[in-house]
Amino acid sequence: MPNYRTLRDPNAEYTMRDLSSETMGLEADRGPRDVEITDVQTTMVDGNYPWILVRVYTDAGIVGNGECYWGGGDDAIIQRMAPFIIGENPLDIDRLYEHMIQKMSGEGSISGKTISAISGIEIALHDIAGKILDVPAYQLVGGKYRDDVRIYCDLHTEDEANPTACADEGERVVEELGYDAIKFDLDVPSGHEVDRANRHLRDPEIDHKVQIVKEVTERVGDRADVAFDCHWAFTAGSAHRLADELEEYDVWWLEDPVPPENHDVQREVTQHTTTPIATGENVYRTHGQRRLLEEQAVDIIAPDLPRVGGIRETVKIANLADLYYIPVAMHNVSSPIGTMASAQAAAAIPNSLALEYHSYQLGWWEDLVEEDNLIEDGRMEVPEKPGLGLTLDFDAVEEHMVEGETLFDEA
Repeated sequence: MPNYRTLRDPNAEYTMRDLSSETMGLEADRGPRDVEITDVQTTMVDGNYPWILVRVYTDAGIVGNGECYWGGGDDAIIQRMAPFIIGENPLDIDRLYEHMIQKMSGEGSISGKTISAISGIEIALHDIAGKILDVPAYQLVGGKYRDDVRIYCDLHTEDEANPTACADEGERVVEELGYDAIKFDLDVPSGHEVDRANRHLRDPEIDHKVQIVKEVTERVGDRADVAFDCHWAFTAGSAHRLADELEEYDVWWLEDPVPPENHDVQREVTQHTTTPIATGENVYRTHGQRRLLEEQAVDIIAPDLPRVGGIRETVKIANLADLYYIPVAMHNVSSPIGTMASAQAAAAIPNSLALEYHSYQLGWWEDLVEEDNLIEDGRMEVPEKPGLGLTLDFDAVEEHMVEGETLFDEA
């Protein structure tokens, strides 16, 4: 039975389970699997988002790569957690994950930056475990359903509020880049706003958004699925009216039409319309997604793997969603590391619909790793190499680091 002890931090005193190998008496000889974590390092890359890359080192010379969600998981939090896993066996992924959750409970480990930081370490542990066991990461969570993962491309234009410009870009990406799934922002200025702070959409604003949807979907036709993102911008009533107006168009999904805090409103909006509603990137872990799924408050669940808790937590969410026959379309704004981690998870779940790609306009996204052609014709092939299957290009990482950052060690 786990031991209990009282820990003191600068702000509070609290009691928790200690799931370290030392207190649990886990000292069995594992032969070549008897490996210990020796260090954790981070570097932030200045991409189209700040990408926080994580490296976990072992005494076997095997290093794992991970990534935190761009809005969280800063270096200070990761370094705060490093002592909790140094000396531990990286193959004990579930125990180490729970160990970090419990040790960081005083800092709010159920959500926010802390769970994002834990996600980055958890991804790196899967990379290490795959390399030790000589299997791809997807094999660690049940094996694969598909050899490649469908990618949907998040599109942007210089004139994002111009319906014709959006339609032009959608058609270009489908024709020239080979994507058969795309997404546009719909929370764009229409020129008819009186007060954007109150979240209310006036009729001219709704007409403008409908015109974007109409021109894009008609121009693309049946060559691609098209989703639209609202970024939690509207009132419940405005979301109802907008979703109703979009029912006649071929909308793949309408994403985040209302703020994420109130599940009751989210459920009511979803159940009010036949326009498919997606949400999920702004809640954390399986517990955060539970009500959305159990109450049929969403048509498509959209967790962000480097934010929600990592690979295994995302698989748990997908398994819960599958009980309600709800597909998974992972949100993703990551570098190749976080994107591949999401692809590994997507390969291992039956209800994967698509995975987001947010860097099509960034010419050096793929330069961060040694592998080429990660995304081709709107698909990301899942490597058969051990772990995540990617190798960092340290020269490229150093070239694109955020000013003031220090490059982590190669080995």
